[in-house]
Amino acid sequence: MWESYKKGYKAWLQLERSLSDHSIEAYLRDVGKLTDFLLETRRMESPAGIRIDDLREFLRWLNTRSLSARSQARTVSAIRSFYKYCAQEELVLDDPALLLETPRVKTKLPEVLSFAEIEELIAQIDLSRPEGERNRAILETLYSCGLRVSELVNLRISCVYSELGYIRVIGKGDKERLVPIGRSAIRYIGLYRDHVRSKQTVKSGEEDILFLNRLGGRLSRVMIFLLLKGLVAKAGIRKKISPHSLRHSFATHLVEGGADLRAVQEMLGHESITTTEIYTHLDREYLRETLHQFHPAFR
Repeated sequence: MWESYKKGYKAWLQLERSLSDHSIEAYLRDVGKLTDFLLETRRMESPAGIRIDDLREFLRWLNTRSLSARSQARTVSAIRSFYKYCAQEELVLDDPALLLETPRVKTKLPEVLSFAEIEELIAQIDLSRPEGERNRAILETLYSCGLRVSELVNLRISCVYSELGYIRVIGKGDKERLVPIGRSAIRYIGLYRDHVRSKQTVKSGEEDILFLNRLGGRLSRVMIFLLLKGLVAKAGIRKKISPHSLRHSFATHLVEGGADLRAVQEMLGHESITTTEIYTHLDREYLRETLHQFHPAFR
């Protein structure tokens, strides 16, 4: 019964929300948990037959599955999204998910690198090797622009406007945004293109991809992770660092420097300002640590 609703919901996510295939699969998987619950409890109602009490019992059922609060919150988000679709398509008269409470999720503050630590990471790059110039350009670009790893590995030469100081980024849901890029990153991209990339044999179809592996194809996300992991170890930095840490550091340093939150949201490509607001919490945490360290009443 629910399969036809799921198909319609999938099309809505693709056309109305412009989500990636990965995100759509996650939403459908979470809606699938609701249908699993309905099947197990033998109450295979249509979406219009579900009430708020059914959804609350569904949340209790999720608890018995030992799902984390974060996973449960994501599932609630998917159910709300599904019923938003149902309401727009007039498949239900009332939306039972409107009053569904989201489990509280403790926000885990990400590790942030200081500017000195980022410089130390870059200093570990072996520039005597051909990939050294590329790796330096990669780190400079990640930190200078606050890119997601997927955005970096898919960055195109035609999207780098060096003279204007901008790059065009294809983000989540194929949404484009213009992001300023620093002079240092532009310089190292130019050195990489002139001295390394220009000497490579490029795979067919990858001619416009900026950062290439030794075989002339685009880099993988795993390769970027391994690159950073090696540099962190060499630098002796004792933090749990991932490529996303450079994006977090980019945003945190902007907010700590007094940047407007809306501008940071635009540069990061966040759909909601709420997502960007985590960096104000990071800033508050920094202030709290400063008080504990230097104020006599907090020692």
